[in-house]
Amino acid sequence: MKGRELKETLRSEKRAYGTLVVSPSAFWPQVVTTLGLDFIFIDTEHIPLDRAQLGWMCQTYRALNLAPLVRIPSPDPYQAAMVLDGGAEGIVVPYVESVHQVKQLVGAVKYRPLKGERLQKLLEYKNSVEPELSAYLQQHNAGNVLVVNIESVPAMEALDEILSIEEVDGVLVGPHDLSCSLGIPEQYDHPRFMAAVEEIIGKARESGKGGGMHMIYPGLELEVAWIKKGANLIIHSADAIAFQRAIQYEINHIKHLLGEEKTSSGENLNI
Repeated sequence: MKGRELKETLRSEKRAYGTLVVSPSAFWPQVVTTLGLDFIFIDTEHIPLDRAQLGWMCQTYRALNLAPLVRIPSPDPYQAAMVLDGGAEGIVVPYVESVHQVKQLVGAVKYRPLKGERLQKLLEYKNSVEPELSAYLQQHNAGNVLVVNIESVPAMEALDEILSIEEVDGVLVGPHDLSCSLGIPEQYDHPRFMAAVEEIIGKARESGKGGGMHMIYPGLELEVAWIKKGANLIIHSADAIAFQRAIQYEINHIKHLLGEEKTSSGENLNI
């Protein structure tokens, strides 16, 4: 799936499936292409990847028809433009709490390469650009996807205005930060958390935009439950998490067959 297809999918009744990829190993893309995914989620907010590694990953997965969706470290339009220059086909903007932040990211993602006063004027007055420039910007950025992280109470309060911005393609719930903002850290089955997620995904889908949540630990049943409630941006698990679970299970099974004591479950990875 290319960026243009991902954008169209998010705005439809279809679903897009991806996973978080941590490893920059040259061997990894060959493995990932066998998983039946539509896109790859690369997180530079929490994962230490340098620009060269990130560019290599984006260009490789892009060539393999797996749209690279990259979460930048902060809601900074210059970081977004830099990542797109490196080969990303989509940007996930972390911890957004205002419409102003979103509009600045719209400028970086949807109206590249305009900058400065020319860009600010366009963001304020859509009809301020010449027809030839407008056509160029539309074609130049046709495959760029913009997803906004909703992970705090202030972000929820601004959600209606954020979703009213045409260029936003979808929203992604940040479960850990949202639970903390709600005062119920990591209580993903708490009624207030459940109601908040349902509201975010529901409003996104009602507005014709994508909605989803990246959940790693609570379990498949909860993940499926959110999909049934309308989530169509599916970011399932992570390569490091899948490795941890699979190897731990198999080593414990070997020990069980040999009559040895099983290894206790380790702490969840902080990704």
